[in-house]
Formats: sequence, C-alpha cells, structure tokens
Amino acid sequence: MAENDPDRRYQIHEFAVLAGVTVRTLHHYDRVGLLRPRRAANGYRLYRELDLVRLEQIVALKFLGLPLRRIRALLDRDGTGLAGALEMQRTVLESRRVLLNQAIDAIREAENMAKAGARPAAALLRKIIEVIEMQNSSEWTTKYYSDAAQQKLAALRQDWSPELQERISREWLDLIGDVQAALGEDPAGDKAQELAGRWMGLVEQFTGGDAEIAGGLGKLWADKQNWPSEAKQQAEPFRITPEVWAFIHQAIAVRKQA
Repeated sequence: MAENDPDRRYQIHEFAVLAGVTVRTLHHYDRVGLLRPRRAANGYRLYRELDLVRLEQIVALKFLGLPLRRIRALLDRDGTGLAGALEMQRTVLESRRVLLNQAIDAIREAENMAKAGARPAAALLRKIIEVIEMQNSSEWTTKYYSDAAQQKLAALRQDWSPELQERISREWLDLIGDVQAALGEDPAGDKAQELAGRWMGLVEQFTGGDAEIAGGLGKLWADKQNWPSEAKQQAEPFRITPEVWAFIHQAIAVRKQA
C-alpha cells in the first residue's frame, strides 16, 4: 500500500517511529482515552493515518502547555472550544513574554554595568530576581483557575510590574500586621471595617474584581499545603494565622452586609 493510504494500519512500534514518540507515550494516551487505536483480533493496537493527525494535534497542544485532560476535551468537541483554548493560551504566552522582556532588559542593564567595570546595583539585581519569580509563580498555579479565569488573569498580569509587586507585597505585610494587632476589636467597629476595606482592595487589585479569578484564588490558598516548597517559602512572610483569617472574614462579612 502507499505510505499515505488512509486505510493502512500501523502496529504500535512502527507508528511510534513514524510519529516520533515512544511506545510508552502511546500506551499512556490510550489509557487516558486521548488516542485510542483500533484493535486487531489478537488484541494488538492498530493505528491509522487519522490517528497520526490527532497525535500531531495532541503534541502541539501539549507543547503550548495545555494539560492532557483539557486536550482530550477540546479534540473531542468541535473547533469552537479549541479556538477559545488557543486564544487563552496565546494570551498567557503574551503575558509571559512581557515578563521575559522585563527580565531581559534588566539583565542587559546589569550586563552593561559589569562590562563597564561597575558593580550592578542591588536594586537592579533584586528586580531581575523578582521578574523571574513572577514568571515562575504563574506556572504551577494555573490548575486552580478555569480557562476563562486564566485568560483574564494573563491580561491583568501584562500591567503587573516588579515595582507594583514590591509595593503590593509591602502593603500586604503592613495589613497583616495591622489585623494581628486589632484582634479582639469588634468586627463591626470602625477599626475592623477600615482593615476589611483595605483587605478587599488588595484582593481586588489582583483579581480585577472578577469573580472567576477570585474563585481560583480561593482554591489556590485553600490548597496551600500542597504548594511547591519554594512557593511555601516565598509565602512564609505573609503567613496568616487562623485567628487573623477568622477576624478579617467576620469583618468582611459585616462590610458586605452594610
């Protein structure tokens, strides 16, 4: 038969060579229902040209960072869902490009200073670290947000600079300390309500007031025990005790009812 014959059947080893993937990968894709070949009478997997087309789509979407479960849902539906997912992923990548450009500019500035014999300022080196940390922090958190929330969050991050991150971090540290000092106050009192307003304002700066992003953020913090160790370490200065959580939630509930 001709090599491009759509009726040709490939056994798993020759299909793996043709597709440039491992047999183990094909086994896994079959197990999770992502790429299910036909079976011969003896039970052997048999692949077709159409399976190669689907596999190429899987590889491309996986390269873009989409999880296998999401890829399966997209390929099993019509092109509308796929178009939306690609748009979301493009927005995420554009957001990352902004951060990478900031890091490249900061590194270039430090490099030029070093070549001129000057020691790069500590603030400049800190900015490089902050930009890279901002980039890394967005990778593992995506599982907590819906596709729509990820797209909105990526758009918001395009305006999120290291300077803004530093200012927001200081405001959070100050606020957590102020709430800690106010424990025992009446949640409905002026002091508690002022703290609740500040808290809600800082959250809104991150979420943009969007309910979907806020929902993902809630899931993220609820699963803190399963965060990567580096993320836990970075969040340690912002540790919030159960007493602080209880107090600020009461104050926020009162504020929302007013």
